[in-house]
Amino acid sequence: MRFPIVLMFNPEKNDYKVVVVDMPGCECRATSIDQALDKVLAVIESHLSLLVEYGEDIPSATSFESHVSKMEYRGGVWAVVDIDLTPYLGKSHKINVTLPDLLIKKIDDTVASNPNYQTRSGFLATAAINELKKRPIN
Repeated sequence: MRFPIVLMFNPEKNDYKVVVVDMPGCECRATSIDQALDKVLAVIESHLSLLVEYGEDIPSATSFESHVSKMEYRGGVWAVVDIDLTPYLGKSHKINVTLPDLLIKKIDDTVASNPNYQTRSGFLATAAINELKKRPIN
């Protein structure tokens, strides 16, 4: 899943504050943009591990456009980090799913042309996550 981040330069400290805007409290500081991009990945992984440990939901990524106009991020440099959420969803289970041939072909064609999914299962997991985000579980 692609999460937008914003890097805010602080001239007084000569460093960047990096904020993962969809993960409240997930931020770090770095002395360069390159270091920030490396560091923020480890910070996100730690943040997600803690959320899972405490039984909290994994946050959903929202669009860059939903954040860019916020005053607190004015003047920031925006980037997107791609995080594989699979390790934070729990143990994998093999299931039997029945789908029409044409749908399977379309899924397989999409997986073959888009390395973000890696496998048919990855595509189906992403589709399920996106659908479940639309409907909060009561």
